[in-house]
Amino acid sequence: MKYFVGAYATSPSAMGWDAAVESEYYNQLKGYSNIKGLEHPFVGKLHGEDDEWFLQNISSDWEFVFTCVPGTMAAIGKNPNFGIASDDQAGREEALAFMAKARDAIAKLNAHCGKQVVTAIEIQTAPNRSVAHSSAESLKASLTTMLGWDWQGARILVEHCDTFLTGQKPAKGFLTLREELAAINDVNQALGANVGVVINWGRSVIETRSTRGALDHIEQAKAAGLLAGLMFSGVSDQDTEYGAWQDTHMPAAKAANGTIGAEGSLMTEAEMHACMRAAGDVPILGIKLGVRPKDAPLEDRLGYIRDALAIMDACNS
Repeated sequence: MKYFVGAYATSPSAMGWDAAVESEYYNQLKGYSNIKGLEHPFVGKLHGEDDEWFLQNISSDWEFVFTCVPGTMAAIGKNPNFGIASDDQAGREEALAFMAKARDAIAKLNAHCGKQVVTAIEIQTAPNRSVAHSSAESLKASLTTMLGWDWQGARILVEHCDTFLTGQKPAKGFLTLREELAAINDVNQALGANVGVVINWGRSVIETRSTRGALDHIEQAKAAGLLAGLMFSGVSDQDTEYGAWQDTHMPAAKAANGTIGAEGSLMTEAEMHACMRAAGDVPILGIKLGVRPKDAPLEDRLGYIRDALAIMDACNS
């Protein structure tokens, strides 16, 4: 089986852009036979540093899933009302303008490859409810607008992020999964659309403060007939280098047959396998791993990816 890798989170350029080192990183990833393609960050243009570098360094065999979370979080930092679920009209329109740029970037990548290579785009239901107002109705309005655009076959998927809960500091603070599922279901029925949901393991665990939360969210999305993906991104409940309950994409804990792992990670081999079995066959399945310390060598970064993919392979063997 092959998987998507959020390579940007594990990038050796975490301390500053280095095209040569990044090229070596991509070349190494091309040698992994179980990588289907990349979960690619959208920040307002095709590549955060250099569109042409990106186009020249990707594999012709890769597929892509765009994720809008890096650009969304950057925009929220400047305008707390930014978001496709925002009840602030200006903030919602700004988010839609951002999504239109993502649509154009998808077209640019497909044109370069001479075929459809972008499978889906993951969107997030900003803004952060601890500082701004949002609703399922605003999300429905945004989805309706976006579904009128030409996405060249890329499926629109809502990636659930942790919601705002009273008394708990959120990492993202977006809509509840229940609200997202209801809004998507309404839009799909009204427009004959196929919007789905992606569960991010770490973000569901951050929200619920329990590894059971990821399973619960998978089961809820699956019961609604909307589960389209599962991305593994870890978290810890301890004060590690990755922080406690922080959305820092902590790698998996060391597996029984593994060579490297993040101490204190709640994302164990057993937890990953349980979620994979619960999700079943989904079109988007993969990992997104951050690495600490930030100056960790390329060998370690690749080791975390290799061992996480091996854990997933073990579930399918």
